[in-house]
Parts: sequence; structure tokens; C-alpha cells
Amino acid sequence: MVKIRLKRVGTKHKPAYRIVIADSRAPRDGRAIEEVGYYNPGYKGDPLYVNLERVDYWLKCGAQPTETVAALIKRARKLQTSTVQPTR
Repeated sequence: MVKIRLKRVGTKHKPAYRIVIADSRAPRDGRAIEEVGYYNPGYKGDPLYVNLERVDYWLKCGAQPTETVAALIKRARKLQTSTVQPTR
């Protein structure tokens, strides 16, 4: 089974995460099929980026997001729709 989950990177006490597509049997920080975004909770700028096109593709292929990643995807979708400005 393929999962969409977080891969921890960064240093001790300063975690950063990559949102990856990985086999459910692979270790947390092990080999990933594809990286589709990142999440850096300690960064004051833009801490979240998700390539929603690739996420949608993998969801259609049957990948299951973890609870945390599902919340981050929902947040990214909300941010994407709020930043789109209508043309006048």
C-alpha cells in the first residue's frame, strides 16, 4: 500500500518535514517514491508547500494520506484558494 506521509529532516530540536509518497512498509525516513511538498513548522515565512496536482494524482492512484498529512493538504487547498485573486 502506498502512503502519503511526512519524512523528518532537519537537525535536533529543529524539525522540518518533507511530504512524500512512500511504500507503507518503508521506514519513516527511508526511501520515498516521490517528494510532493514540505512543511517547516519553525519557519516564519511560508512554512507549507504542497504540489496539489501530484497529490491529486496519487490520491486517484489509491495512496492513503496519514491524518497529519490530510490536515496539511486541506490547509494547503485553503491557502491556494484564498491567494487566488479574481481578475477585474
